[in-house]
Amino acid sequence: MVLDRVRVFNKHVLNPVMKLVAGQKYWYAGVIEHTGRRSGKTYSTPVVVERVGDGFIIPLPYGTKVDWLRNVLAAGRATVRVHGETSGAVGPEIIDAATAAGQLSPRRRREFARFGIKNFLKLEREPVAAPRA
Repeated sequence: MVLDRVRVFNKHVLNPVMKLVAGQKYWYAGVIEHTGRRSGKTYSTPVVVERVGDGFIIPLPYGTKVDWLRNVLAAGRATVRVHGETSGAVGPEIIDAATAAGQLSPRRRREFARFGIKNFLKLEREPVAAPRA
């Protein structure tokens, strides 16, 4: 399957290069940091991240069976770096394109529809704890 080959190429060749710039202020891609389900090791994966009012939406072009997504769902949390900011993210939920569309900018909605993305990950921004007095 062509999509599987693209995914494997990205995982082993493109992602290590992308991690050098992903998450920076003027770069389109962000980074999601997650903990391995079995290993407990911390991983970082470059992803396209769209900030929305109360959190983040991440398109899932390779479907819902990818390791990083399964790690985030199992842990119930992740850390997201996008546009030079780092935030905790909780409450991961897989949503469909119709649900995501209402929260995305018109440009992103068109881009994701053009690529036929059917599922998205929705994360809520973790509330920042107030400093202790």
